[in-house]
Amino acid sequence: MNKDQAQKIIRETFENKFDKVRFSRFIVELLNLKSSAITDPGVSFNTNQIPNAYKPFINSFEKITDYKSDKITLDVLVIRLNKETSIERARTMQRNFIAWYLSGGCDSEMKDAALAAFVSIDEKDWRFFLIKMDYSLGEDKKGRVKISEEFTPAKRWSFLVGSNERSHTAQSQLINILTKDDVNITLAQLEEAFNVEKVTKEFFKKYRELFFWTKETLDEIVAKDNKIKSDFEEKNINTIDFSKKLLGQVVFLYFLQKKGWFGLARDADWGTGPKYFLRELFEGKHGKYNNFYNDILEPLFYEALRYDRSHDDDYYKLFDCKIPFLNGGLFDPMGDYNWVKTDINLPNELFSNKNKLKKVIKEQEFLIFLTGTILQ
Repeated sequence: MNKDQAQKIIRETFENKFDKVRFSRFIVELLNLKSSAITDPGVSFNTNQIPNAYKPFINSFEKITDYKSDKITLDVLVIRLNKETSIERARTMQRNFIAWYLSGGCDSEMKDAALAAFVSIDEKDWRFFLIKMDYSLGEDKKGRVKISEEFTPAKRWSFLVGSNERSHTAQSQLINILTKDDVNITLAQLEEAFNVEKVTKEFFKKYRELFFWTKETLDEIVAKDNKIKSDFEEKNINTIDFSKKLLGQVVFLYFLQKKGWFGLARDADWGTGPKYFLRELFEGKHGKYNNFYNDILEPLFYEALRYDRSHDDDYYKLFDCKIPFLNGGLFDPMGDYNWVKTDINLPNELFSNKNKLKKVIKEQEFLIFLTGTILQ
């Protein structure tokens, strides 16, 4: 499979509601299986086989195939969750359930690992897991040899996917396996694909680049605009702290939009809003603008999120939707700068993830930034 084909199958599988046929096709390619290896229906397990501790969370589950080599035994599972179970909040339960299964919970045979799709009731959001069992030798209180079982933390080994998500992380992590010609996949390859540590490092690298781009751009704006310069000097505002706060505000908004707290109609319930509200703002779907920061983000930060509008159903006229009131200092203007009368026209491309940053920033400079020390 070439790179384009691999990207396509990842997008089709992970940027849509769960579909067993698509998922099975992806598993066939990932594990280099024959199509006949996928059983439909799979091996369904009776609900009586589910321990009582998991019954409030799990509706049903099935094994759609397995993978065996001289180095690994792995099952592929589809677990369907009950309505009240949150895909995002129940990761520990999900991890523990698979660990129970791997240790022989449904039959006598123990497995090394499992690939599992945990699917919500509406199938729009789901989580793709790798759980690996580790077995180590130890001694019990009487000095006898005892095998203890360990399993990897769920936060290290899963992707949140579905119609409300994008597959950038899954693509960057899984594409190498899909494009390899190896007949037998190894557990080490799967671990590497699911290990998000390198994704985290890449995030901080890009975040670092974005910070310095923001700071340098703001330096130029302040130097050219005497009104902004005077306001900043009077209120003891420096471009480093301003840039750090701005990026912190944007990151926090990404967290809130994933909860569905933005873009709601007056009578809509919190949590049901679009999961890409910021992108919709940037695309002008909630109001046209000339400068994204000056015309959109400043009113959102320092008016919509800052003031209580519960008397009016939390409705914010500028964006024609509900916006939550957040009682905290994150959305207070730094130094109480005059955001209404000053025009800080940061370039729109600063807020577009399509921009390819080319700057290389020294690691020690970013460490200074993270610790809050002002660069001299």
